[in-house]
Amino acid sequence: MRFTWRWLGDHFAPDTNTDTAAVIAALPMLGFEVEEVIDHATSLAPFTIVRITEVKPHPNASRLQLCTLDTGKQAIEVVCGAPNAKPGLVSVFAPVGAYVPGIDLTLKEAKIRGVVSRGMLCSAFELGISSDKAGIISLPDTAPIGKAYAQYAGLDDVVIDIAITPNRGDCLGVRGIARDLAAAGLGTLKPLKAKPTPKSPTGKSAIQWRVDVPKDKPHLCPYITGRSFSGLKNGQSPDWMQHRLLAVGQRPISALVDITNYIMLDVGRPLHAYDADKIKGDTLTVRLAKAGESMTALNEKTYTLDQDMLVIADGDGADDLAGIMGGARTAISDTTTSMFLEVAIFDPVSVATTGRKLGLLSDARYRFERGLDSTSPDWGLEYATGLVLEICGGTASTITQAGTGTPPIPATTYRPASCQQLTAVDIPATRQKAILTDLGFKVAGDTNKQSWQVTPPPWRNDITDKLTGGKLSNKNGSKNDIAGEADLVEEIMRINGYDAIPQHSLPVMKAAPAFTPSQKQATILRRCLAARGMHESVHFTFIDPATAKRYGNATKHNDKNNGSDSGLDIANPISQDLAIMRPSLLPGMLTATSRNQARGQNDVALFEIGPIFTDHTAKGQANRVVGLRVGMTAPREWTKTSRPIDWLDSKADAMAALASLGINTHSLKSATANPPPSYYHPNQCGVISHRKNKIPLAYFGSLHPAYLAQADIKGSAASFEIMLDALPPTQTRKHAPLSLSPFQSVVRDFAFIVDADLPAETLLEVVRQVAQLVTEVRLFDVYADMQTGKASNAGKTKKSLALSVTLQPTAATLTDAEIDQTTTTIIAAVAKQCGGVLRAS
Repeated sequence: MRFTWRWLGDHFAPDTNTDTAAVIAALPMLGFEVEEVIDHATSLAPFTIVRITEVKPHPNASRLQLCTLDTGKQAIEVVCGAPNAKPGLVSVFAPVGAYVPGIDLTLKEAKIRGVVSRGMLCSAFELGISSDKAGIISLPDTAPIGKAYAQYAGLDDVVIDIAITPNRGDCLGVRGIARDLAAAGLGTLKPLKAKPTPKSPTGKSAIQWRVDVPKDKPHLCPYITGRSFSGLKNGQSPDWMQHRLLAVGQRPISALVDITNYIMLDVGRPLHAYDADKIKGDTLTVRLAKAGESMTALNEKTYTLDQDMLVIADGDGADDLAGIMGGARTAISDTTTSMFLEVAIFDPVSVATTGRKLGLLSDARYRFERGLDSTSPDWGLEYATGLVLEICGGTASTITQAGTGTPPIPATTYRPASCQQLTAVDIPATRQKAILTDLGFKVAGDTNKQSWQVTPPPWRNDITDKLTGGKLSNKNGSKNDIAGEADLVEEIMRINGYDAIPQHSLPVMKAAPAFTPSQKQATILRRCLAARGMHESVHFTFIDPATAKRYGNATKHNDKNNGSDSGLDIANPISQDLAIMRPSLLPGMLTATSRNQARGQNDVALFEIGPIFTDHTAKGQANRVVGLRVGMTAPREWTKTSRPIDWLDSKADAMAALASLGINTHSLKSATANPPPSYYHPNQCGVISHRKNKIPLAYFGSLHPAYLAQADIKGSAASFEIMLDALPPTQTRKHAPLSLSPFQSVVRDFAFIVDADLPAETLLEVVRQVAQLVTEVRLFDVYADMQTGKASNAGKTKKSLALSVTLQPTAATLTDAEIDQTTTTIIAAVAKQCGGVLRAS
């Protein structure tokens, strides 16, 4: 939002000690970030007004001309390529040595195609005051030759550019800024010059309004006003208006158009002017567009509309996108003598939705989206009428109105004591009431009462939502930034001054834990997986519907819910590719892996910690950590052996992650997943669970080739998924004193022939439980597809599993008899529980 110091003075009378610097310093404390302060008087000081007295062709360039200039002191010749340069034209001249801000150039006397040019004629773009590059600036013949251009054009006024937060649509006009400055005690707010039309209306408006929206959607256009004008003279707007528009980056067009733009910037009230002679019929209708209906807007682009877009139409169809942009067919021109002026309230959500669908931005849309003063159609029309009659002459008709009307603004209960309760700042009730009153709030209640009834001003209250009973927003039916006591306290603190908040030392307290249990868990996992060579990745929590359906059974394997029909659709998605809350972390990681492989990084190791979603309820959100390895286990090197990633690598990652959280891995059991997650290879995956309660803690396995192909990933890939919500609380590792047995351990190897479908984990578990002397059991060899040699058992039905068993005594050295006894017990237990026999050779 840009405004000038003099423009601010139309609405704000500063105190004697309030200058530009004081206002600039106060704005951030009121919640407005000052982005830029522009002083054109300094930057444009060298630029003067000149008249072109002669124009000759350039001898060596067909597109250039030699212009002789009258500077008021001397004649100077410059080379110019502007198409509008002609004898008698009054323009702006930059002498040698001047810095031209628009093109970042300091002028020097130079030869251009063999002809010396002693300066240049400038366009508005080159001066940095506009984006207009069409030609050099054209000034009225009466412009004083030799005078400084900045002073003549009113550009010697300081321009202040501030950022406006989305909840402060009321400050998208100079008057809103003035109101806050006055409330802060820097000066006085002047009355708005919006009195009833001084000239008597000439009769009924030639154009009438009709609102034709569905009965259940009165909020689309609750109130609209307008009036007709005749006998107008649409010439140039006054110099003061042009100067102000130029100063804030607006290009003056004609008096009638400039008036609408000026009022929008001055008081934040968008309005639209029609050439009344171009309107078909005597009625303008506010309605929803017809599917496939099209219109050409003022930007000369044609848009195809749908049935959810609000338009204003005449007898020839739609010619105005309500709250966004008017149509070219009924646009104001230099020859316009009859005008119809529209001032309305439109639903911010409807305006924003239409603008996004069409990709159409405008100053009007920017303001309508943030909500307007519900009373502004009345005073805004009178304000505009006064300017039109003053500048363009003519006569005005009576006012025509339509719509269901705007509902009353509800009051909010406020307790003055809540200010200290919420902020610990003691502000007297009289001061609180004065601040709210200065901001336009109506306060009912004495300062000695415990509670007041505070009614927000119409410029801080969105009435369109109340017409739906609050369905568009919160339960109070209020979509503005004033919805309760906390909001009123914020207003009081803002105006009273954040710098007035006293400083207090915090009380000495016992140190709280640095991390919550979940934060500590995530930190440990990150360190563990990073130490294993994996990189953390972070992705959007929403994905496209097709992928959501494909991975929907990732977390609920026995549920028919596929992740895309369980209330997980996003109401207002960024795009259709990001329209569903993710049911799994894996799709984002696969996409990242595909991008890496497309750039030559074939070996990838990633992990992510985050939430997944199975339905729209609170219980439908769960926390996961997922790891993914793709490619080879190590880079090619002559000292190392590399192999493709397999499913046991993902098991090792999962077990290491669980162990890092203090979980005793001997209390865990791995088995075949039944049923397996759909994206795992059905014969190369498993589940890790507690031995006692059998609660699944993690899944691991090779990824299904079809899923890899769909993600465009080359090479082998394995993944694991840990269900963080199912894990016990993270255990703090206690470092017990080192205790080593003084007695030598004994290692014995066994090779058992077992059924080919017997999981090795089952055999290992049986051996571990044989005796306390068994401290470690490791599988070191597998010989599969064995032939038994017996005709009755012919075929690939057996396998050999070789184990290394460590026996560790604690009381005395083991004797041969004790070792033989333990060996016999192991063989017998395997035979009984696994049907295994000791391999002979």
